[in-house]
Amino acid sequence: MKKVLMLVSAVAVMVSCNKAGDNEYLVTGTVKDIKDGTNVFIEKQDSIGRIVAIDTVKIEKGKFTFKGSATEPAIHMVQVESLMGKVPFILENGEIEIAIDKDSIQKSVVSGTYNNDELTNFKAEGMKIQKTMMKFQQDNMMKMQQAQQAQDTATMNGLRKEFNKLQEGFMKQSEDYVGSHPKAFISALIVDGMFNQMAPDLEKIKKHFAQLDKSLQEGTVGKGIAKKIKAIENPTPPASQSGSAPAVGSVAPDFSAKNPDGKPVSLKESLGKVTIIDFWASWCKPCRAENPNVVALYNELHGKGLNIIGVSLDKEAGAWKDAIAKDKLTWNQISNLQYWDEPIAKTYGVESIPATFILDASGKIVAKDLRGDALKAKVNELLAAK
Repeated sequence: MKKVLMLVSAVAVMVSCNKAGDNEYLVTGTVKDIKDGTNVFIEKQDSIGRIVAIDTVKIEKGKFTFKGSATEPAIHMVQVESLMGKVPFILENGEIEIAIDKDSIQKSVVSGTYNNDELTNFKAEGMKIQKTMMKFQQDNMMKMQQAQQAQDTATMNGLRKEFNKLQEGFMKQSEDYVGSHPKAFISALIVDGMFNQMAPDLEKIKKHFAQLDKSLQEGTVGKGIAKKIKAIENPTPPASQSGSAPAVGSVAPDFSAKNPDGKPVSLKESLGKVTIIDFWASWCKPCRAENPNVVALYNELHGKGLNIIGVSLDKEAGAWKDAIAKDKLTWNQISNLQYWDEPIAKTYGVESIPATFILDASGKIVAKDLRGDALKAKVNELLAAK
């Protein structure tokens, strides 16, 4: 009888070791044909956009296990040391299962908790639309090339219109998902992602943010969304945060900060060229709306001696980098990722964005906050005077 009781106790201990407690997560994974001892990492993106590992275990007999506690759901990745690619999942308390396909990481399956099941289902539905979009591009690639060569604008515009409809279908699917899944963590991510559009629709963002469950609104992502909404509605810091702006006619104060690749860029590197210092941010709707005009100006006049340095008042590296790519900003971009505490903005007394300072080739400030035709005329005037 004593032996039976000991056996039952041992089994109970084994079972408890493979179950998550009330406020714990248990991530169990499988991957075939990977040698024992291979490292597996749980990774996340930190506040400045770097990928960092938060836990490491080793594979044993094709399996691995992570155990811990999460304060709230958050996107993480599983990385197997010898494999290319990462498996995204939502780290939250509960039992999470990850079946890794080493030959095609994209086919790996995550399941077990509500948010991970929803993430898997949402990705599957989104993949259907993406495949339709890819097929459309493949089927019409030759037609578009021929239209471009023949300068057939009617055909080009027609193809773009059809493709835009497919993109709108994907966006509508995402927005509908938020309304029907107010408690799903991915709904908060969808709303947050709306800020990365070329011209974010603030009213739409506010509408969908209001649909989110209170627990999501009060979580880290939700608080970030609320701050971005507030920043767009009132993109001006308290007066006490700003220093006095350097006057027109004075020499522009030098500065240095890191670009998206982590390399320092300084103003003095631009001396000898007509330079625009452009203060902006990914969350600033007027800035994003003005960017196409600045891109056109740069493309036209860079070869004649125009230089631009973009100084971002972003806080999140990912949003900053996404906006640079989407808006096709090819000139130097720098930021300390300190929002309105950006030291360069303070040095220049920036109280609202977008804000621009136009410098002549000697580094003297000759104008501020010009837009459109006025900016182009001033730059042409300075280039002609060189």
